[in-house]
Amino acid sequence: MQDIKQAQKAHVLVVPYPGQGHINPMLQFAKRLASKGIKPTLTPTVYMVKSMQLFDIPTQTGPPIQIRPISDGFDDGGKNQAGSTSTYLDSLNIHGPKTLAQLIKQLAEDGDPVKAVIYDGFLPWALDVGKKFGLIGVCFFTQSCTVNSVYYHVQRGLIQLPLSGQDTVSIPGAPKLQQSDLPSFVEKYGSYPFWFRVVIEQFSNIDQADWVLCNIFYDMENEVVDWMSTMWKIRTIGPTTPSHYLDKRLKDDKDYNLQLFKPNTELTKKWLDTKPTNSVIYISFGSAAILSEQQFKELSQGLKNSKRSFLWVVRESEHSKLPKGFLEETSNQGLVVSWASQLEILAHKATCCFVTHCGFNSILEALSLGVVVVGYPQYTDQGTNAKFVEDVWGVGIRAKVDEEGVVRREEVEEFIREVMEGKKRDEMMKNVSKWKKLAKEAMEEGGSSCKNIDEFVTYLGGC
Repeated sequence: MQDIKQAQKAHVLVVPYPGQGHINPMLQFAKRLASKGIKPTLTPTVYMVKSMQLFDIPTQTGPPIQIRPISDGFDDGGKNQAGSTSTYLDSLNIHGPKTLAQLIKQLAEDGDPVKAVIYDGFLPWALDVGKKFGLIGVCFFTQSCTVNSVYYHVQRGLIQLPLSGQDTVSIPGAPKLQQSDLPSFVEKYGSYPFWFRVVIEQFSNIDQADWVLCNIFYDMENEVVDWMSTMWKIRTIGPTTPSHYLDKRLKDDKDYNLQLFKPNTELTKKWLDTKPTNSVIYISFGSAAILSEQQFKELSQGLKNSKRSFLWVVRESEHSKLPKGFLEETSNQGLVVSWASQLEILAHKATCCFVTHCGFNSILEALSLGVVVVGYPQYTDQGTNAKFVEDVWGVGIRAKVDEEGVVRREEVEEFIREVMEGKKRDEMMKNVSKWKKLAKEAMEEGGSSCKNIDEFVTYLGGC
């Protein structure tokens, strides 16, 4: 405890990529640091601060989490103002380093100097800025170690693209990956040139990082972590699910406290409370995934035909894709809302399974709260996550797509039957219970992730 107390004066900047799925895990890690005496300052972009729902951020007895934004060059409208992803990323790479450096200087002048920069792997320039000021540099991976290992192998020329003639790809510590199991930026090389650049450049300067932190717990990918440990000082510090659902060591930490959309918590809870245990299919594709109108039609019809109760989160921007009459025809069967508190839904006794795009935060939440998963991957790392859900962790299944890449209504009905009453349900539930227990143990005092966080805190206090 003495070493942790020595760290009370350590001030760190936490620099997330400007997206909810990246901000939330880094904010949760900042809460953990604050509870142990570290002083964290979160640096989202100006526009993200303006547009997100900001709630009180509990830190137990530690220092409060400051929010000091930096600029992406589009302070009034973010990506929408930029007009294109490539324009936005180019601007972020220019204005981000400049305003981060200004913030570090200003904090020093204010008598509140920074000791370390904990940066999202998507923002390698933050490490360069930190090193110019002589700061400790800490890379934080918000995606799985396997996904990042694939990107590393591509960046170092160990996987050649395009993947012509290759049925599978092998990387140390991971199962053999079919092309459809790979991150879409690798599988469909050339289709996302700007994002491909982002994920590959994570490794352009990582050898200069003092620490590499991963948002998993060790048992999830132990062999991949062991291999990565031969190159970097890597530690697993996850899952960064709010403490209420794991170890309960952070008082009142029940949510992420930053949301792009306001959840309709009262309506969803009231509706779920009327449903029997393990009876509701929960469907959500996160804050960014965009489904085709055809996919909406097939999913809607499959849900309707299943006769099962469902709770479907459909963002307002996607509402027009719902088939005409669907809401009226299923009013006694399901509930469609524009946004919801996913954690509360997954924790509710009525929830039976989670149909998800397999964003990594959603997968970690499902593992932490013990819910069977139906993988419905769209792009980026989601195909790899779906592979692990079905074949490695055994906590769910992956929906089958046809030659057009669409999950048809018959498949929707089939996977609903499979996860709710199929032959494999008992085995999936057994695995779900196992991983829920392991996630909780990792974050409890003495658990692997907790030990790694304490080691990092001690380092900040003593170096």
